[in-house]
Amino acid sequence: MQEHGIQNTIRNALAGLALIFRANVGKGWTGQVVFKPTKVCSVQLEPGDVVLRRARPFDTGLPPGFSDLFGAVTITITPDMVGQRFAQFAALEVKKPGGRVAPHQAKFLAAVERVGGRAGVVRSPDDARQVLGLGE
Repeated sequence: MQEHGIQNTIRNALAGLALIFRANVGKGWTGQVVFKPTKVCSVQLEPGDVVLRRARPFDTGLPPGFSDLFGAVTITITPDMVGQRFAQFAALEVKKPGGRVAPHQAKFLAAVERVGGRAGVVRSPDDARQVLGLGE
């Protein structure tokens, strides 16, 4: 199974146990819209094509290294903290069997743990439950 399929399996397995989202990133173009044809033109543009003047690329989404899945898991504070509950940030880096964690991904996971979140590399729903402290 590829990473995307593993991500979906993990998200489905955690439904109702944690609030988990899939991180999306992308690349696009922006500029001044010059011409938006409604029919085929002699310059071979077709409906749906857009011409941009002074076009420039941009990246959107999260920074490099941000985990594939993220969200929060509810934990109960110890009795000396009046038994309050709160959401603890969670980051799950999904890898297929044999997949390796890139250095910038490892740094992100370490940063999440350093500030008190839960983070780790997961390859299955059981791995995710363990990282999140949800048990079976």
